[in-house]
Amino acid sequence: MDRALATIIVVSFNSRQWLARQRAALEAQTDTRWRLVMLDNASDLNQRPRLHELPATALLIQSDANLGFAAGNNRAAREVTTPYLILLNPDAFPEPNWLAALLQTAESHPTAAAIGSTQYRADIEGVLDGSGDVMLAGGVAYRSNFGRRRAPPAQLGETFAACAAAMLIRNDAFKSANGFDERYFCFAEDVDLCFRLRLLGYKVLQSPSAVVHHVGGGSTGSRSGFARYHGARNTIWTFIKCMPAPLFWLMLPLHVLLMTTMCIVSLFRSDGLATLRGVAAGLAECRIVWRNRQEIQRTRRIPWTQIASKLMWNPFSLLTRTPRIFIK
Repeated sequence: MDRALATIIVVSFNSRQWLARQRAALEAQTDTRWRLVMLDNASDLNQRPRLHELPATALLIQSDANLGFAAGNNRAAREVTTPYLILLNPDAFPEPNWLAALLQTAESHPTAAAIGSTQYRADIEGVLDGSGDVMLAGGVAYRSNFGRRRAPPAQLGETFAACAAAMLIRNDAFKSANGFDERYFCFAEDVDLCFRLRLLGYKVLQSPSAVVHHVGGGSTGSRSGFARYHGARNTIWTFIKCMPAPLFWLMLPLHVLLMTTMCIVSLFRSDGLATLRGVAAGLAECRIVWRNRQEIQRTRRIPWTQIASKLMWNPFSLLTRTPRIFIK
């Protein structure tokens, strides 16, 4: 009899160097009620995983095109019949009790659609890679506690969004939200998904006990300019699509100010035009995204004040990566 309660989805791209370490971490899990689906996004031939290199009973999907993180996860999710999806980056290595902590939290909190993991840097001991995503009222998100040398909150809490580098999500909730927006390709697609889940009335939790060690940018195809382009474009789209009308019009000037500041700051970095290109691409698709917004807002099930209560209203918290956790 199939005992699997969760399906772990890994979308890989030129990530062979992490394959053995991740397999060992998964096989060390204290909760064994899982299966694995790995989708490879058209990696170089010498970087592609082989089925015999994966845990027993794993399903390997080899894509001939790079679908991106969003569409890659959506494609893999079509193979999932378990109640829970567990999204895991190929360069993320969970501690043995990670899955047990996520499943215990999910079973105890049925109104939570998604649960994020506590992420530590895999290359620097004791340094956080993130403990939940915070959304500024101005429509810009950041990963809280990134780069800090201190422990996350000791209690389970609610965060605005969970980082998809290591996130549990209920299969039925994922489907009700129509999964990731595939136009995003990658970056900010998890914030967009969690925002839409919140509009449908779900909660998003952050677990201090589900711990992973994350390299970050572990795929050899990652580039900082690439990340800034997609991050800027997708941030604009998420604000347009998801922010309820009273907050959208109130915060639009601040959103413009924040995006303008990001563009100015980026000019002093390598590939400094990437953010500008991302903003231009985001604005170029405004009309299409606005039509998408109309459908999302029509299906919103909660008052806009509930969203307002979960936002970070201090814009300077972006500089300090201040967390905003609502203790359960």
